Amino acid sequence: MASPNPSVGCVLVSTGGQTIGTGHTQRAGGPHAEIMALRDAEARGHTVAGATAYVTLEPCSHHGRTGPCCDALIAAGIGKVVGSIADPNPLVSGGGFARLRAAGVAVEVGPGAAEARELNIGFFSRMIRKMPWVRLKVAASLDGKTGLHNGVSQWITSEAARTDGHAWRARAGAILTGVGTVLEDNPRLDVRLVETTRQPHLVVVDSQLQTPPDAQLFRAGRSVWIYAAARNDDKAAALEARGATVNYLPNAQGKVDLGAMLQDLARREINELHVESGHKLNGSLIREGLVDEMLVYLAPKLIGSGLDMASFALGNGPLTSLADALPLEFRSVDKLGPDLRIVARVAGRDSF
Repeated sequence: MASPNPSVGCVLVSTGGQTIGTGHTQRAGGPHAEIMALRDAEARGHTVAGATAYVTLEPCSHHGRTGPCCDALIAAGIGKVVGSIADPNPLVSGGGFARLRAAGVAVEVGPGAAEARELNIGFFSRMIRKMPWVRLKVAASLDGKTGLHNGVSQWITSEAARTDGHAWRARAGAILTGVGTVLEDNPRLDVRLVETTRQPHLVVVDSQLQTPPDAQLFRAGRSVWIYAAARNDDKAAALEARGATVNYLPNAQGKVDLGAMLQDLARREINELHVESGHKLNGSLIREGLVDEMLVYLAPKLIGSGLDMASFALGNGPLTSLADALPLEFRSVDKLGPDLRIVARVAGRDSF
């Protein structure tokens, strides 16, 4: 998992058309894809002089956690670089390609650009919009119920859907929930059902600092960031003693300023934010236009009277015109065990 760096792959092909090295970007602070591919070629006993490097993203040209990859390619004698898309990071943004060309390396840009951008939609969002890509997860019955009328919701969907949900948690930089979910369910909200090299950070929207210091969410050994609106030094101290970081971002209504929170998470290098919360926070995020994508699991069950998935969607009462409906675009529909997984994106949201 490369986050907060983009997911990048590199393939080195000799002048004779033979694949001589491959690599992908390692965990933050580790070598990038180009370095891994050069090392792989060396380990195989291949020379890379004159070879072509195919990369998902423009080779970096700045000193960050590692040195510039474009310099490493130049020093190795690479003859051509085929990059899918320019790096949106302002510290690079064409500089890598420019440095390669200045050193006499042929550069081609464009093949696989759409796929590379989609692979790193969160990184592009953070670099361009200064906001993480927000994905909201919901599990519901076929008639759109997220739970029984008494609040019971475990388990509407199957084990296959729950395992897949953990895979989506694992790819995110952070998981977001609300204090209502913490108080009602006392969830861990970590990754347990799939293998992962790191636990995503946890973000809790908690205006009044009601999160219990003994909540299970502190058990996962990861950063916990709590966003509050009302200052309470005693409660904050108790939470910080458990390792939490308390941030105060009130809006004019005395709630947490969700837009400012997302900007702060981007500054904390969160590319993708995975939301698993109740209808109040879900509704607030959607009403404020902060949700980019829906991850919906539908079980082949009819519940009838219960908690309605649609009740959080727009939140200001029944719509009077279909023109006011939130337009979505289906990105994928897949069957997982007995359930369906639907990924639906807010129309036009990825046009930044």
